[in-house]
Amino acid sequence: MPRPARRPGLALGAIALALLGSGAAAADPVGACLITKTDTNPFFVKMREGAAAKARELGIDLDSYAGKVDGDNETQVAAIETCIANGVKGILLTASNTSAIVPAVRQARDAGILVIALDTPLDPIEAADMTFATDNFKAGELIGQWARARLGAEADTARIALLDLDISQPTVGVLRDQGFLQGFGIDIADPKKWGDESDPRIVGHDVTQGNQEGGRRAMENLLATDPSLSLVYTINEPAAAGAFEALKAVGRDGAVTIVSVDGGCPGVENVKAGVIGATSQQYPLLMASKGIEAIAAFARDGTRPEATEGKSFFDTGVTLVTDAPVEGVESISAEEALGLCWG
Repeated sequence: MPRPARRPGLALGAIALALLGSGAAAADPVGACLITKTDTNPFFVKMREGAAAKARELGIDLDSYAGKVDGDNETQVAAIETCIANGVKGILLTASNTSAIVPAVRQARDAGILVIALDTPLDPIEAADMTFATDNFKAGELIGQWARARLGAEADTARIALLDLDISQPTVGVLRDQGFLQGFGIDIADPKKWGDESDPRIVGHDVTQGNQEGGRRAMENLLATDPSLSLVYTINEPAAAGAFEALKAVGRDGAVTIVSVDGGCPGVENVKAGVIGATSQQYPLLMASKGIEAIAAFARDGTRPEATEGKSFFDTGVTLVTDAPVEGVESISAEEALGLCWG
C-alpha cells in the first residue's frame, strides 16, 4: 500500500514535541497510524477527524488507512506492515477481524510500537497495549433493558431478530449482541459468541457488514423466516436504517421496534423520527483523541495508558438515547443527543 506523503507543517510540529528539556536536539517526527474498518461509515469518519485534529494539535505525523469493507482483514494487515516499515511510534486500530489481526499486531508491538485498539477489543483483549472503547456489552444491555420495559407483557412472546456485524463475530458485535440479550432477560449461553442461544423468542441472526444495504438484506432474510417479528436488534444505525426499509416495504414498520448502537447524528435523527426506538450513544472522537494523546506520551517518555479502574480497557462512556423513556433505565432525549452526536 503506498504511503501518503508527509506534510511539512505536521513534521515541524512533531519536531517541537520531541524536544526534551533545554538544549535537546531536534528528533525525527513522531509518526502514528490510524487504521479503521472502512472510511465510509460516519463513525469512522468522525474517528479519523478526531485523530487528525489531535495529531495537528500535538505535532504528530498521522497516516490513515482503512479496509475496503467491514471484514477486510487483509488490507488492515497490509496497513500495519506499512506502519511498521515507516517506523511509527503508535498505531490506533479498529480491527475488522479481532483474532486474525493479532499476529500482525504482535509484530508491531515486537517492533516497539504502541498499539491501541479503538472501539473494538482484540481477541484476546490483551493482544493490544490498551483498548479505548465504549463498554459495548453495557451499550447492548441498555437497549435490551429499554426494549424489555417498552414491550411490557408482550416481551414474553416477542419475536426477535438480531442483525449482527460479520460471520467472523468480531468482539464488538458479540458484546453488543450478548449485552442486548442479557438486558432483555434472555440466557446467553456462551457470552463470547452469538447464535448458541436456545430461547424460542429468537427467530435468528443474520449479518449486515454494518451498512444500510446489509441491514436491508438481513432483515429481508429474517422476515422470510418469520414475518411476525416484533423486535429487531441491530449492530449499528446504518444497519437499522436498512432494516427499517425492509420492514416498510412489507408494511411492518409500525409494528416492529428497532434498537441499535452508535449515537451518530443520522441515527439520532432516526430516533427522533421514530425509525429507531432507542440507541446507545458512543463517542468516537473521544476514543481517537485520547488514543493520539497516549501515543504522544509514549513517544515522549515511554508512558503507557492505563485502563479504567475495575475494567480491562479505557471506558469512553455510553448513554441511552430515546424519546420514549422507561422507568428504571436512565436515558436522554434525541434532542439532547443531537448536541453530542457525530457524523
